[in-house]
Amino acid sequence: MNTTWSDYIQGIPTLYESRRLRFSDAFAPQFKALFALDAEKPLKILEIGCGPGALCGALHRWYPQAEVTGLDRDSAFIRFAQEQEKGIRFLEGDAAALPFADNSFDVTISNTVAEHIEPSAFYGEQRRVLKPGGICLVLSSRKSISRKPAYMKDNAPEKAFWEKADGYDDAVAAYEICKYPMSESELPAAMENYGFSDVAPGYAVVHLTPDHPAVSAKVAHEIINADRHGTLDAVDSAVHALPGRFSEEEIDAVKRSIHQKYDRRIAQYDRGEKQWDTLVSVIMVVRGRK
Repeated sequence: MNTTWSDYIQGIPTLYESRRLRFSDAFAPQFKALFALDAEKPLKILEIGCGPGALCGALHRWYPQAEVTGLDRDSAFIRFAQEQEKGIRFLEGDAAALPFADNSFDVTISNTVAEHIEPSAFYGEQRRVLKPGGICLVLSSRKSISRKPAYMKDNAPEKAFWEKADGYDDAVAAYEICKYPMSESELPAAMENYGFSDVAPGYAVVHLTPDHPAVSAKVAHEIINADRHGTLDAVDSAVHALPGRFSEEEIDAVKRSIHQKYDRRIAQYDRGEKQWDTLVSVIMVVRGRK
């Protein structure tokens, strides 16, 4: 059983909720235009590094004729995805040694995975399992804009916690996170270098602004709570990475402080007190053909 990522890097609530918002149907036109897939065909689609399954769920909605498979090394992600996203096959496996026969899929897709895997294995395995003429889609998060209310800054309990967590970044680095980063020009060049043709980069812009008039109250709460879970997961990851460093009282204090701030933000939204906090993400999509 491998739960390294869900224990030490990103917890299930963070990854699932943030990706579910990112790949909501509101942004489907942008992604579908960049993917350029035929929704009427019975495509076989493989998501590599599927995490808890949110992108697989979107693909299942957007391409109802397709057979979608999600693969991830993290056992906890796969268990969650199997329970949460129905009609999709999920299994554990290694992106550098895909457990599929040659020429098995029409499409391979990954989201924020390329930077963690040695490129020759990453692209070579996808090229192997793709059918002739199959499509490789590589999604990569680029720069983002994040604006929060002033009271969201770290307060005394949080500052004390993170000062005590000194060395946590080194613990995360031990898992070789983002060992193979590439720029906006290097990503399409790598896809070409590893044998793909008709390579085309593009960009989708996802903006999550609770106070936007087009955002429903339900989605506004989801945006705020996704950020809450991301902040809480960062605490949990530090606790996992540094066992014995924090007392239960310290952990409870920092989490209570975090909940108070996000409860305040929810209450402000419900009262109509606009803060105009926002997260704008730019997602690069590189498309190539085998």
